[in-house]
Amino acid sequence: MLTVYNCIVNEHDPRLVVLAGVLGAIASFAAVTLLRHLRKSTGQTRLLWTTVAAICFGFGVWATHFVAMLAFSPGMSTAYDVPLTALSLILAVLCSGLGMFVATARPTLDHHLVGGSIIGGGIAVMHFTGMIAFEVEGRLEWNMMLVAASVIAGVVLGALAIQIALARTSQIRNLSASLTLTLAICTMHFTAMGAASIIPDPAITISQFSVPSTILAAAVSLAAVMIFALTALALWVDIRDKRRAVAEERRMRGLANAAFEGLLVCDDTVIVTANQSLARLCGRGIEELVGMDFTDLFGTIQLDGANAEEPVWETTLEHANGTSRPVELLSRTIDYSGKPHTVIAVRDLFERKKAEADIRRLAMNDTLTNLPNRRSFTAQLENEMATLAEGKSIALLCLDLDRFKEVNDLFGHAAGDAMLRKVADNAGSVLSEGQMLARLGGDEFAIIAPGISDHKEAATLAERILEAFRAENARASSDGLMSTSIGIAIYPRDAQDQEMLINHADTALYRAKSEGRDTYRFYEHAMGIEARSRRIMEHELRHAVTRNEFHLVYQPQKKLDTGELIGYEALLRWQHPERGNVSPGIFIPVAEESGAIVPIGEWVLKTACQAAVSWKSNLMVAVNVSAIQLHSVNFAQTVHRILLETGLSPHRLEIEITETALVRDMHRALTTLRQLKTLGIRVAMDDFGTGYSSLSNLRAFPFDKIKIDGSFIRQVDTNEQAATIVRAVLGIGRGLGLPVLAEGVETSGELSFLAKELCQIGQGYYLGRPSPLDELREDGLSANEESADANAA
Repeated sequence: MLTVYNCIVNEHDPRLVVLAGVLGAIASFAAVTLLRHLRKSTGQTRLLWTTVAAICFGFGVWATHFVAMLAFSPGMSTAYDVPLTALSLILAVLCSGLGMFVATARPTLDHHLVGGSIIGGGIAVMHFTGMIAFEVEGRLEWNMMLVAASVIAGVVLGALAIQIALARTSQIRNLSASLTLTLAICTMHFTAMGAASIIPDPAITISQFSVPSTILAAAVSLAAVMIFALTALALWVDIRDKRRAVAEERRMRGLANAAFEGLLVCDDTVIVTANQSLARLCGRGIEELVGMDFTDLFGTIQLDGANAEEPVWETTLEHANGTSRPVELLSRTIDYSGKPHTVIAVRDLFERKKAEADIRRLAMNDTLTNLPNRRSFTAQLENEMATLAEGKSIALLCLDLDRFKEVNDLFGHAAGDAMLRKVADNAGSVLSEGQMLARLGGDEFAIIAPGISDHKEAATLAERILEAFRAENARASSDGLMSTSIGIAIYPRDAQDQEMLINHADTALYRAKSEGRDTYRFYEHAMGIEARSRRIMEHELRHAVTRNEFHLVYQPQKKLDTGELIGYEALLRWQHPERGNVSPGIFIPVAEESGAIVPIGEWVLKTACQAAVSWKSNLMVAVNVSAIQLHSVNFAQTVHRILLETGLSPHRLEIEITETALVRDMHRALTTLRQLKTLGIRVAMDDFGTGYSSLSNLRAFPFDKIKIDGSFIRQVDTNEQAATIVRAVLGIGRGLGLPVLAEGVETSGELSFLAKELCQIGQGYYLGRPSPLDELREDGLSANEESADANAA
């Protein structure tokens, strides 16, 4: 390398070396630019641009060589053999053209490297041919190691330059490729020059036909510059025309791509061009679409409006992945490239068809379970009844989930929705062909089983449904267990029309629920009587308040350590004019289900407050409030109004609620209870131990008292399990700082046990039976008598 360095520094004119490098750089940049242009050309155009690129680069390399040779100063006269000099130029052009043709034949690494190697080898061939044309008064001796190094450098750097230029297009890569190709030219030349040594020999003379190096160099440089200029001009004209064509094509394609609809232009049935919208619709590239037969893209065409000026077709568009989607086609004849073509607009109907299907599905199906809805069920039942074969029957099974509301309250509506979907899956899995499962609303389902011969077939179907639910429960881990009650009515045995059949199935369903749930019952005539009786009771309950059929009795609540009376619990009684005394266990559930409990509960609250005003000021009145009342709108405002109307102090009123009322809607219940507490009203948790008995509810809600259900107090002095539970509740009350009231105290033994366990308050027959208001006044507990006692004292 030192020899090469000494050759460049000591034996060359630096200014001409720089000029040679500039010529090489220009030639390299032009070659890279033309290569990129050449790669995009085809056919005759590609051959033309290959020739232009080869002449440009060959002349550039050749000019670089001879200008560099002009910079070489061996200290003696030099000249060049004209034929050999011309041959070196021809070889430079041919090798450059061959290398460029190979490099751009295919966009692969091997073609790039082979083509670049040919170009690098061509630089070496041109150099050594030019050196043979070099005449000097002496003989040339070569360092073969440096000769080999120069050839290898030219080949390797040439291959690298072409790979950089063609691997990917960018300005940085073009510049890098140009610099690498320039380096290939310069490295090869000056390494080869370093390999040459001139030995003076007086016997060798320069031919008189040779051209002096200075004249040749000037002519070469001028020719190279002219070729570069002409090449640049041709390139500029071609690029300008192509840019105009591309710009026009882009403008037209942009207009086409701006359309939401797919567009394609056909010559007969062959696709000439298409827009991006169509390419996206069919999952193919535009290049792939061009040349395809129009009929390969579409299915069977249904002509709609064939007599119109612009025919409209409905068909399917075949996607590249094998799927198809509905489309609408509109066609028109246009002039394209100077001849008639057919332009076809492809309108995607997928969303419209999907919307139409969704509308039909929503009209006839339940969105949550995807089962037929009530409308679809009614139409199906009507059709089955109209087409029923003689001697056959239709079984109608009405299903209602057991305690579904508790699942919603405890686990949330998402869990409730999941359960409804499981019900649909499990019940649907046991149905036979021709049977239909529908969701009528909420947690109500119905099954139509046509063509049965015996009611035992309906019983078998009901048993399969219940067994499927039990099997699912065995696999379930949380979010509630599925259970259903089933009522069955048979057409035409039980009813002659659809409405009556559904009513009778509902009646049988109610009986199944009242007899333990998780079972099924067939409709019986007696059930109809019972259902009518229930509807009559609902009607009578709505008028019982205005007819003064209700009255209240009051059961005392006392401290167990001193026996001091602290208040009364108001209990509702119904004196029916025909039935007599109706048990609260009978009419309260009917009132809650019918909604009559709201006005009845308001009457109870107002009557109890009016009564409590006449008692001693230290006595409280406790009133039970149902879940429906607690969650009704403006319940807290209703209580406040009653307190204002009756004049009862808020701290003397205690509202008793069960835990079931809380879990129905935690947020609303908490809001209502806080409003009541703000008024100064006390709140007690009733029947603790029989519901969810959630300790988190005791912590989350503002309770003032816990009431242990009477079922635990009964025989608490003799039953160790009951005693343990009562002790635990008393411990919870003490830990939370809440007084505990024991309900249902009926024996002295129970009282003694509770007193021993430090239970604060008791209530039950042993402490005092429920009594009407008149009897309480006879006991001398009125406010007037208390005032008289105080004056006497």
